Amino acid sequence: VMTSSADPVSTGLVASLARPGGNVTGFSLDGGNEGEMQGKRLGILKETLPNLTRVGILWNPDGALDPARLESMKGATQPLGLELVTVEARGLDTLEQAFATLLREQIQAFILVADTVLFNYRTQIGAMALKNRLPSIASLREFVEAGLLLGYGPDFQPLYRGAAVFIDKIFKGAKPAELPVERPTKVEVGVNLKTA
Repeated sequence: VMTSSADPVSTGLVASLARPGGNVTGFSLDGGNEGEMQGKRLGILKETLPNLTRVGILWNPDGALDPARLESMKGATQPLGLELVTVEARGLDTLEQAFATLLREQIQAFILVADTVLFNYRTQIGAMALKNRLPSIASLREFVEAGLLLGYGPDFQPLYRGAAVFIDKIFKGAKPAELPVERPTKVEVGVNLKTA
């Protein structure tokens, strides 16, 4: 039972969200709509910073987000009149270089695409964002708590409770192949007032 798979169809975990097949079911965070979620994050940044024109995407190319999905996110920038610059960070040793690139490229704000590696360095990322006065948005509350300005993403508590419901159904005889994969229904918006 998945609690937060990024895109189980494209990774081959399930055949489709409606009919997963096999032995996997649960929750998918975006079901392939990463561009839509990032578009909403960009919209929140643009509302917060009306003069915003250049936005960075800080991401780990070794993480779950593949380059094709990253390209799809770029489409969300056009309606907002934003120029997007991608900046890679594979770990702690590359964060300083990544922030130097953000500054050199005259980025006014950035979106952090979370993965497990960057999640582990959220405190350092938050400190660097503050030090360099770069407004930012991420999908997870923990990044906002670490110093990033904004957060917009799924509330994980209902997903964990929902996973227990899936498990209960399976223990009672339901087949995972026949339990449709669900998407989060509750989204959180967070603001770090100290950073603001």
